[in-house]
Amino acid sequence: MNAIRDVLRNNARQYGMVIALAVIMILFQILTGGLLLRPLNITNLIMQNSYVVILAIGMMLVIITGHIDLSVGSVVAFVGAVSAILLTGWGLPMPVVVPLALVLGALIGAWQGFWIAYVRIPAFIVTLAGMLVFRGATMIVLGGESVGPLPRSLRGLASGFVPDVADIGLHVLTLAIGVLAAAALVWVQWRTRARNAHYGLPVASLQLTMAKSVATALVVMVFSYTLAVYSGIPVVGLLLAVLIVGYSFVMNSTTTGRHVYAVGGSEKAAMLSGVRTQRTTFWVFVNMGVLSALAGLVFTARLNAATPRAGTMFELDAIAAAFIGGASATGGVGTVIGAVVGALVMGVMNNGMSLIGLGVDWQQTIKGLVLLVAVAFDIYSKKRIGFGRSRAAVRSTSDSPPSEQTQEHPTEPARSPSGI
Repeated sequence: MNAIRDVLRNNARQYGMVIALAVIMILFQILTGGLLLRPLNITNLIMQNSYVVILAIGMMLVIITGHIDLSVGSVVAFVGAVSAILLTGWGLPMPVVVPLALVLGALIGAWQGFWIAYVRIPAFIVTLAGMLVFRGATMIVLGGESVGPLPRSLRGLASGFVPDVADIGLHVLTLAIGVLAAAALVWVQWRTRARNAHYGLPVASLQLTMAKSVATALVVMVFSYTLAVYSGIPVVGLLLAVLIVGYSFVMNSTTTGRHVYAVGGSEKAAMLSGVRTQRTTFWVFVNMGVLSALAGLVFTARLNAATPRAGTMFELDAIAAAFIGGASATGGVGTVIGAVVGALVMGVMNNGMSLIGLGVDWQQTIKGLVLLVAVAFDIYSKKRIGFGRSRAAVRSTSDSPPSEQTQEHPTEPARSPSGI
């Protein structure tokens, strides 16, 4: 029971946001007269918020390491502009342009990661400079004008659907993908539980873990069925599923993921433990550059044009999604699923408020308040966890026998850690 209590307390932020997402969806489902959860609107939600989810995954890793990236919106615009010119001006095919765009994003991430990881310039300054540099580069590349329309092959990335294997009135392939995604997420949960148990960390009971797995599988399957009723899973939805499962596995079940958490928890302690902290930070920003480039391709394809003002405020959407999803401003805390939940909270709120006719002014105000409440809840949760641990330590000390409270050699003088 104590282990369950510890697990729930330490993950209160994440579970709280999942509950908040469910409440927000039910609220807007009622206020919109059932429009929110219709298959068509669910599909639009995926397409409209796909780039935010992609950026939020990368931003979550950056924030876990204790840094921030303010340049992602400008990188989205710059990569989108370069890709549009390569497609329309140079006539290069999509299979060539997409890898080139991802390599460009990786180079941008490596450039910024070098200054942050090895030169030790604060990430806020480096990425602020990057935001200005790549926003200006976007205007230079485009000459202040929009470039479009784009080829159908690229537009299919943001607005196309995965073709089905059979025509029976229900998208069979979407249901199959849903089964695979549910199985993968459940496997990651059980693997994480087994790893935590192996290292003596608090784990939930088998009953609670099974309930969580059943709930995860049920949500994924209901979601897949909703898409299968309409036109199936969008291409960008399949891309998001691969990213979510892949990054969840890396962060929960690999050495690389543990190194990222270690750097964010305490860089000095991680360094003393043998973690190459500089290299880890460097590759986190390279990853952010690649995901920014991918988001740039998706957003440009959806817009069917590259514009000088593309990507404006995207960095704030990604940061807000990460913090709402459970990231900590001090680093070391956060999950990929939490980033996705945070992005969905923002996306559902945007979509729901638009459906009921709220103006942009009210939308911005409400989103700002939600972000503030999320961060305040993070601080409150940390204080509560710290207070609970302090009380537990005091209680265990007071309950121990007197012989255990005294030193084994009371007459021996205390020594410093160095033995002096």
